[in-house]
Amino acid sequence: MFLEQFPQDGKPHGWIEVICGSMFSGKTEELIRRLRRAEFANQKLLLFKPRIDNRYSEELVMSHNGAKFEAIQVESANEIYQHWKNEKIVALDEVQFFDQDIVKVANDLANQGVRVICAGLDMDFKGNPFGPMPYLLSCAEYVTKVHAICVSCGVPAQFSHRKAKQDDQVFLGAKDEYEPLCRVCYNKIKH
Repeated sequence: MFLEQFPQDGKPHGWIEVICGSMFSGKTEELIRRLRRAEFANQKLLLFKPRIDNRYSEELVMSHNGAKFEAIQVESANEIYQHWKNEKIVALDEVQFFDQDIVKVANDLANQGVRVICAGLDMDFKGNPFGPMPYLLSCAEYVTKVHAICVSCGVPAQFSHRKAKQDDQVFLGAKDEYEPLCRVCYNKIKH
């Protein structure tokens, strides 16, 4: 599925990969897995995260299960250009929290021959498309949708049910605030 090579014919061969799904589905773990493979192959890479995501660490991207990778925090998508020094891989975690310019930045980098890997929630807690994700999904060459397990019935889950009584679209949290639910269980308690 992934070429993971850069032909030496002088032409740019970049693309966009999106890893999406609900909370606790393994998005960040899959992102880190891909980056570890690239790192093992001595490919130059950068990982970015939005400044708003400071749940576990400011300088690391961390999965809920403890997998971690060094990252650069940025306030806006356009800051990525200040750090990029022609690395062949640029990865973005929690991409739903980036501003809309992330779509332009990702396409621009891919057009310059960069493999851009984005990971994030495709839907918010109300089941609506989240931030720039629908736009990234529509222009990506490769999309991987991962699923959690419904905590209520045990089937694949694609919804992030917010347990906390907070109505803002952006509300950082983990197991105390969110749980993965399947469509049937989510609709039973729909907001």
